[in-house]
Amino acid sequence: MTSYINRNSHCVSGFLLLCSFLSCAPPAPAQTTSPQPKLSVHWEELTGADFIEGIKHSQGTCLLPFGILEKHGPHLPLGTDLLDARYASLHAAEKEYAVVFPEYYFGQIFEARHEPGTVAYSRELQLALRQETTDEMARNGCKKVLIVNGHGGNNSLLPFFAQSQLAKPHDYVVYTFSLSSPPSGGPKKKTSVDQHAGESETSSMMISHPDLVHQDRAASESGADQHRENLPDGVYTGIWWYARFPEHYAGDGSAATRELGEYQMQWWIDSVAKALAAIKADDVSLKLQNEFYEKSTHPLDTKQ
Repeated sequence: MTSYINRNSHCVSGFLLLCSFLSCAPPAPAQTTSPQPKLSVHWEELTGADFIEGIKHSQGTCLLPFGILEKHGPHLPLGTDLLDARYASLHAAEKEYAVVFPEYYFGQIFEARHEPGTVAYSRELQLALRQETTDEMARNGCKKVLIVNGHGGNNSLLPFFAQSQLAKPHDYVVYTFSLSSPPSGGPKKKTSVDQHAGESETSSMMISHPDLVHQDRAASESGADQHRENLPDGVYTGIWWYARFPEHYAGDGSAATRELGEYQMQWWIDSVAKALAAIKADDVSLKLQNEFYEKSTHPLDTKQ
């Protein structure tokens, strides 16, 4: 009998000790929901599910930064135009969310075929690839495609491409944006000739990819206008650029500064972000485009 009571006493004592321990133990931490990760603006970085969310968040608005592979003086990388256009586009998309298409180098650059590293696709392939790219973007939900141009040699090509969208029906709209620097304002420039790989473009690269700028080499070649062709105003020939700037350098990159680059790049980023906001709000262009497609199938009936 004694041993039974002792065993019970031990059990009761142990139970009371456990209760005492539990009453003193700190409360279990409350379960918290981890914050949702921020959606990347890079098309190639999104998972399938995140891509769907990105298209919804962007209201079907996507960016296609557009550059080229060509010599940029003796001091800048071959991909300068696209590197700068992507930098501006990605930062603009962070401010006004949009999905940004991966690197796209397939533009017009016949005038630099004599320089090392230039990749100049045929005009047929350029147009076909661009059309299939925007078609595929639209098939994936990009019903508003903004092409952000970083290359002056595309300035005639892109409006033509946008105009050619009227040739047959599309369920999306192509917009183009070709301004890369403010028309005025900012730090005063030191040079008068400032086009290709010159003061402005070198300054912008100092912001987007400073590790790829070799400013110490900028004066090793001349970026002066050679004036080797004399034609009246209004007369155009494709050899004009080579006639004036055979070294594919127009300006003086040694005059570039980070101050000028910061001003120009911020202007570019803000301008693309404003364009994105306006495009998201645009509910007219696609309606008018569809109306045009309908009328173009029976032009004789449109004036009745």
